[in-house]
Amino acid sequence: MSGYSEDEKLRLQQLRALRRRWLRDQELSEREPVLPRRQLGPVAAFWERFLQPGGLWRHQVFKAYQTGGFVLTRVLVPAWIILYYLKYHVMGDRILETGEIIPPLKEEPDEHH
Repeated sequence: MSGYSEDEKLRLQQLRALRRRWLRDQELSEREPVLPRRQLGPVAAFWERFLQPGGLWRHQVFKAYQTGGFVLTRVLVPAWIILYYLKYHVMGDRILETGEIIPPLKEEPDEHH
């Protein structure tokens, strides 16, 4: 037996036709993909319009803005929170002139203010 039988040849021909049709269906037309419009917030819309004309200085201003925002949110605010916690919750109240730490007031549960 050399070669394919008639049924096998028909099956292979059908598979080739299905593969070709599948590949043709994967091609996008000029109208695709149709994506919804991006809804930008006011700050993102400003930077989108600001960067449109191009120019090196505009990109440097945008990088400075991004770096400043990163430093503020990732360095300064966490440092301020940690400092606040240490100063007012861990170290306690300290008299500046003498360096003496004031002990916390004792709370009496029976008395009302």
